[in-house]
Amino acid sequence: MTAKTGALVLGVVFVLVGIAGFFPNPLVGPNGIFVTNPMHDYVHIGSGAVLILAGLTSFAKPGLLLVGVIYAAVAALGFVMQEEMLFGLIHVNDADRYLHVGLALVLLAAGILLPSGNAAAAQPAQ
Repeated sequence: MTAKTGALVLGVVFVLVGIAGFFPNPLVGPNGIFVTNPMHDYVHIGSGAVLILAGLTSFAKPGLLLVGVIYAAVAALGFVMQEEMLFGLIHVNDADRYLHVGLALVLLAAGILLPSGNAAAAQPAQ
């Protein structure tokens, strides 16, 4: 797996989770395990869009790292603020806080450990 593939896969997952938040389901949404409101869902869709765009360009590794750093900051703020509304805009609960830690770790690890994928594309087929 390359950073490009990782960014694309994670980006699609983020977009799908963001969209799922707008429909009744037991995982994400106002009554889900991971409590979200529309702003939280839009953040997931936006994060996914950034990752997809990064995965379609030569910026897959920086894109993974950028989104990973943002999710690490959001996770830290979630634990520090300990309120249900992050900055009065984004609804979070404890499940979200821990998920954001996990997402940050996965995104950062992918951005650091996965090969960019650019070298493989530059090599001629044999």
